[in-house]
Amino acid sequence: MSKKINELGNLVEKIKSSNTLVIVEGKKDKAALRKLGIANIIELSKRPLFQIVEEIAGSNEECIILTDLDKKGRELYGILNSDLQKNGVKINNELRDFLFRHTKIRQIEGISADITAIKINYYSGTHELKQ
Repeated sequence: MSKKINELGNLVEKIKSSNTLVIVEGKKDKAALRKLGIANIIELSKRPLFQIVEEIAGSNEECIILTDLDKKGRELYGILNSDLQKNGVKINNELRDFLFRHTKIRQIEGISADITAIKINYYSGTHELKQ
């Protein structure tokens, strides 16, 4: 269990140190990632996807797409993933895959509180990570 918590922390630190662009759905998602120390974030709120794709492709070789795991979030992920790759942008799915495979996190806006709770629960004896 401790290994998964360390892996999660390492993934967040890797994003912070590399300054990889992270795409989120809205303001609350952006605020949650900022609480974790992630600074290079773009939100999708009310902007045409093609415009966002062009902007990202023009200035980034790699990005992370952290949309929610609801129907809308999965649809956005699919469109962005496909369009960005067509424009030469590498998609880093490490954190997304880890969150959705090994945690109960499904809404990005709660990620900072959820990660804190995971750490507290682990060290107090209740486990939040999937086994």
